[in-house]
Amino acid sequence: MKNAIVTGASRGIGKAVAIQLAKENFHVIINYVSNEIEAQKTLDEIIGFDGSAELLKFDVSDKTQTEKAIENWTKNNPDKYISVLVNNAGIRKDGLILWMSDEDWFDVINTNLNSFFYLTRIIVKEMLVNKFGRIINIVSLSGLKGMPGQTNYSAAKAGIIGATKSLAQETARKGVTVNAVAPGFIKTDMTAELDEKELKKIIPAQRFGKPEEVAHLVSFLASENSAYITGETISINGGIY
Repeated sequence: MKNAIVTGASRGIGKAVAIQLAKENFHVIINYVSNEIEAQKTLDEIIGFDGSAELLKFDVSDKTQTEKAIENWTKNNPDKYISVLVNNAGIRKDGLILWMSDEDWFDVINTNLNSFFYLTRIIVKEMLVNKFGRIINIVSLSGLKGMPGQTNYSAAKAGIIGATKSLAQETARKGVTVNAVAPGFIKTDMTAELDEKELKKIIPAQRFGKPEEVAHLVSFLASENSAYITGETISINGGIY
């Protein structure tokens, strides 16, 4: 059984990805930072269909916490390694840059972009040693086209897209692929306050996507069948361009 870690897996896209990977016979490490109740629900759902999973609490935006958590997991699982990393954790603090505070800028950059660096550089080592790995970064439509009021969020997601392309070239010959998935409007807690009725008018598919639809794409990229796909950003957005 291969091991996968999904950050921010207590709700939304992260939860759907964790559940789908467990259905694909991965042992899933469910990362969360504060919402223990929802993280436990994700774990319970996986255990409910005889899947394999565990909880691992740490703040991805905190370098020390991240390193300590992965080091402890490795120490407790000496014969295993994490072969799939899904960098999903993210936050939004929207606002026009004219009134954006330092805190709103750095919180979003730290959680959405710096976390990629802190976690990926640790986990990729064992992937390279074992000559197999899948790194899948959940980015956003905002990182591709930009969105007003999301300068911080768009900057962070665009940064990960650039990092995806570069890292893919560093690791490809060792059997480690690196790809990004860019969801559009997906029905989650993060989009709950958006005007779905109005936004559907700009979506050719005329609807918001489901977290499970994103999870199926991530599941394919995590599989051995995706071995010749790397450095790509794949949009899943109902046709928005």
